[in-house]
Order: sequence, then structure tokens, then C-alpha cells
Amino acid sequence: ARSSGCVGGAWCDAACFSFYPGKNLGAYGDAGALCTNNAALADTVAKRRDHGRTTKYEHDEIAYGERLDALQAAILGAKLVHLEAWSAVRRRIAARYDAGLADVAGVCTPAVMEGATHVYHIYCIAVAGDRDTIMAALKDRGVGTGVHYPIPLHLQPALRDYGYQTGDFPHAERAARSIISLPIYPEMTDAQIDHVIESVRAVMRDHA
Repeated sequence: ARSSGCVGGAWCDAACFSFYPGKNLGAYGDAGALCTNNAALADTVAKRRDHGRTTKYEHDEIAYGERLDALQAAILGAKLVHLEAWSAVRRRIAARYDAGLADVAGVCTPAVMEGATHVYHIYCIAVAGDRDTIMAALKDRGVGTGVHYPIPLHLQPALRDYGYQTGDFPHAERAARSIISLPIYPEMTDAQIDHVIESVRAVMRDHA
């Protein structure tokens, strides 16, 4: 999409958005969008998502079939009107986590940059101690957790040609070893949130 005010024109040439079902604004299948203020780039992307077509039967380059189908667009349109309210609930849950975990030894809660508004696709903490043991102990208490993500980009096999090695980005590597994503979704009840907080507090007393 072309836009005169999107983030794609503020910091970079384009911004990409995922509408994967697990995202804050999710379709019922794979979907995404690209936003840019560059008219030439918008035209190029529009063509490349549609098999390189210039007209219905003419193709001036080999490209892809990545059109957003009408069903996914309709689902996203129906959900979009609720997104701001859902984001507000996520921020409320995150604030409850922040307050409940602020004094827990061995837990570092997320920070929000000045001037920014977080939408908390995930609520990720960093923990001291053995992460696998901590996650297993939380699971025993009925708290599911995740890791987003365990491998930093510079150590991904797809990027090995850049030549980076373990130790080149120690902050990213330390984060990848210590982060845990706690449950967060707009339908969480206060009782569920409090159960997560109390479980983290209890587990960290035993394992930090």
C-alpha cells in the first residue's frame, strides 16, 4: 500500500507487517502487507506479488503468487476495528506483570522506550538461572511459556556467509539464552495473570 504517513516512510524505504494467525492482528492463514511512501517501490511490489503481471495476460518478469486472498482480507478487516482495544488490554496485562515481577530477584522485565507505545505481541522476561529448568517448573504449575527466539540472527545457518561467530554479539547471545515469553492475550483474566505472577515468583525463589 502507498501511504503518506506510515512508518515505512519515516525510518526506511518500506515496512512489512505479518498477519500470521498468532499475531496481534492475525488472519486465519498466512497473510501480510507492505507499506511504503515510494511510488516506484509500491508498483514493483504490487507487480511481483502477482506473477510479474503488467496486464491480465502480460508478465514482464518472473515473480510470485503472493496475493492476499479476499477471505483473509475480510477477516482482517473485521478484526482491525478491535485492534486498538486489544492492544490496550495487552498493555494493561503487561503493566500488571511489570508491577508483580518488579522486585523478583533474577527477573528482568521489558522496558519501553521514551515516546514509544508497546503493543506486547509477546511479554518477554530475562531470567537468571537455568532457563529449561525454570520453564519446566512453570509448566508444572500450569503456566505455558515460550522462547522468542533461541538463536540470534548472526548465528542462523542462513546467514553463515557473513562469517559471524559465537561471541561476536554477546548481548544478543545472552538474551537468546535467558529470555522467556509469558502468556499474554486480550482474553486473559486477572486471576490467570496473578497465577502467572505468583508462579514466576515461586519458581524464581527456588531456581534463581
